[in-house]
Amino acid sequence: MAVKKNAGFMKPLQPDAALAAVVGNKPLPRTEVVKSLWAYIKKNDLQDPKNKRNINADDKLKPVFGGKKTVNMFEMTKLVSEHLK
Repeated sequence: MAVKKNAGFMKPLQPDAALAAVVGNKPLPRTEVVKSLWAYIKKNDLQDPKNKRNINADDKLKPVFGGKKTVNMFEMTKLVSEHLK
């Protein structure tokens, strides 16, 4: 039986303007959005040095994180979903 695993994860989704400022404006699968987000976080040194699970938002990430200054990685995934259509 040919069953597609996690087909929903592979479906390209369109980031809204806030998220597009970080990951780009073309539709991406959710996995790629998260990968791009982590690349951005690491490049800009936004991981909390004391608690690596926390991400400190810069001006571009704040709108994605609903205005919060700090979110944990699990919360981030949930918040990012709200910016994908």
